[in-house]
Amino acid sequence: MGPSIVVDSVSKHFTLRHARSLKEMSVRALRGQPLSDRFTALDQVSLTIHPGETVALMGLNGSGKSTLLKMISGVLQPDTGRVLVRGRVAGLIDVGAGLHPELTGRENVYLNGAILGMSEREIERKFDAIVDFSGVGRFLDDQVKFYSSGMFMRLAFSIAAHTEPDVFLIDEVLAVGDPPFREKCLARIRELRGQGRAMVIVAHDIKMLSRLCDRGVMMRQGRVVFDGPADQAGALWREDRQDRQARIVAGNG
Repeated sequence: MGPSIVVDSVSKHFTLRHARSLKEMSVRALRGQPLSDRFTALDQVSLTIHPGETVALMGLNGSGKSTLLKMISGVLQPDTGRVLVRGRVAGLIDVGAGLHPELTGRENVYLNGAILGMSEREIERKFDAIVDFSGVGRFLDDQVKFYSSGMFMRLAFSIAAHTEPDVFLIDEVLAVGDPPFREKCLARIRELRGQGRAMVIVAHDIKMLSRLCDRGVMMRQGRVVFDGPADQAGALWREDRQDRQARIVAGNG
């Protein structure tokens, strides 16, 4: 079987606008200041991930982690290069992503399940397991706009984790919710890994990532600077964080 994810020489640029109103534009124009800047979020990134690999994507804020995850999920398209993904993808890129606030928890199980590629029959077969795992059964017929962020995450994670995805993408959602549920999520991630699913996880809990993942990919300013053992990637992340904190203290951050 071939790789689950291939990221081939991918670059992504964004335009940062400095002026929103006509007055701001006029002032900046009179001062000779640019109205916008081009920001490179990803710069010639290449990465190959195989079935059964659990990869920790690390880097300080602004390093390009979330942009890369959105490229793999298909939410964003590269400006140059290509991204190839094999099989069903389930992505928890934002807390509650795919959940409609005006619909009930029950309705969202069917909606989000369908968005993630499950048939109605498959959703019905897994419905009780999804609800039981999420722990939101008492609130199943309430609109999810009344859910706490933790309830949002529990339901979204439960639906995604029961789609039996070939590729599972997780961005920071494990930071939401109570410790017992986080442990439940980690156990489910290990179970999916044992089934040969490919996973890419972004989190600020480097100790947890190093424990959960064998492989770590470290990013700086939109580039991959290290791809190897997760504990070594974690050590590089700590060095970058200490360096940034030192520069902030010195007034250069």
